[in-house]
Parts: sequence; C-alpha cells; structure tokens
Amino acid sequence: MAKKRTPMNKIKEVLRLKYDCGLSNRGIASCLKLGPSTISELLTRFKQSQLGWPLPESCSDADLTQALYHGKKASRDKVMPDFTQYAVELRRKGMTKMLLWQEYHEQYQEQAYAYTQFCEHFTRWFKTQKRSMRQLHVAGDKLFIDYCGPRLQVVNPDTGEVREAEVFVATLGASNYTYVEAFPSQGKSYWLEAHANAFEHFGGVPQLLVPDNLRSAVTKANR
Repeated sequence: MAKKRTPMNKIKEVLRLKYDCGLSNRGIASCLKLGPSTISELLTRFKQSQLGWPLPESCSDADLTQALYHGKKASRDKVMPDFTQYAVELRRKGMTKMLLWQEYHEQYQEQAYAYTQFCEHFTRWFKTQKRSMRQLHVAGDKLFIDYCGPRLQVVNPDTGEVREAEVFVATLGASNYTYVEAFPSQGKSYWLEAHANAFEHFGGVPQLLVPDNLRSAVTKANR
C-alpha cells in the first residue's frame, strides 16, 4: 500500500515552522502531530527541490507538489551566475546579494537558482577566490575605530525635520565585540565623546586604538 502523502497545508506549515520560527524537526513534529521521520523527509525533499523560502508568489500547490515528489529540472539546466562580476558590484554602496539575485532572476527566470542556492554558490565561489592573512589578536590589545557609511537619516517625530547622522563603530580585535553610536557629525568633540562612551560600555581601555584613514583621527597629515 502506497504511503499517504502529507496534506499541502501541513507541508507549508512545516516549512514555516522550520524557516520562519527555527523549530527543530522534533518540535515541528510535536506541533503538527506528525512523525519526526516525516518532517525529516519533507525537509530533505524541499532542500533537493531547489525552491527557496519564502516560496515565490507564483508557486502554486501543484508546483510545490511537483517539486517535492516528482522533481524539477536538473540543476544542469540552471544558469550559473557570473560571480566575478557580482563581486565587483557588491563593492558599491547600497548593493546587496538580494538585489543582485533579483536582477539575475529577472534575466533567467526558470533557469535561475533560488536565492538560498544563489547565496550558497556565491559562498563556495568566494572561498576559492579569497586570499587573506590570518591575524591573531590578544584580548584587550586593540580597538578598531571608524565611521561607517552611508549616513543615517534621523527624523524629528515632532517637527518632521530630517537630519543626517554619522555612525561611529568600535570593534575589539580579539572578540569582535562592537559598540555603535550615531552622532551629528565627525567633529572632534563628537569623536572624543564616542571614544569615552565606548570605553565606558566595554568597561575598560585597550592598549591600542587603530583608526582607519579618517580625518577626525588625524591631527597632522604626514606626506
């Protein structure tokens, strides 16, 4: 006798509890009164289907059934993104992998990988390209400081006035523990105040402060 399939409404609930709520397989099984093996099988089928979560708006129940139980086009039919070009694009301010994927998906439609697979392929590609020097940091030794961009827009709730704010970031080298605060400008007084607040937050002062090449950290330029 053929095994009875899980109803579509429960399949979607399995996916929601897994990817939106982060429940374990046993937790999902308990919530939906399904066997843990059923949950594991459904999630395995979903991962192999090349579908991403959340499901595309165009994905009907029939499409999902086809993907889970009858398979989709082989991955060889998919168009591999040009990650070399995308890596260059990601250096631009405001560019994200999601925006790149949307452009890629619009161009290739059904031949495009889902966003999750797009990111996985990008990560694998990046690991083959990346060359770096390993640095070992001693706890309490270095604090890396800089302003990050672009500027934030701060809206006065009473007047509606919009002002721009500079974002100060301080990160401890050994732990990557980070302090962030917004200020009206990069002026010296705010620069010093930011450090004092960071030291108080960390509960101590590091041996070295390591700034990037920003004007606020330079008293005299050395050519």
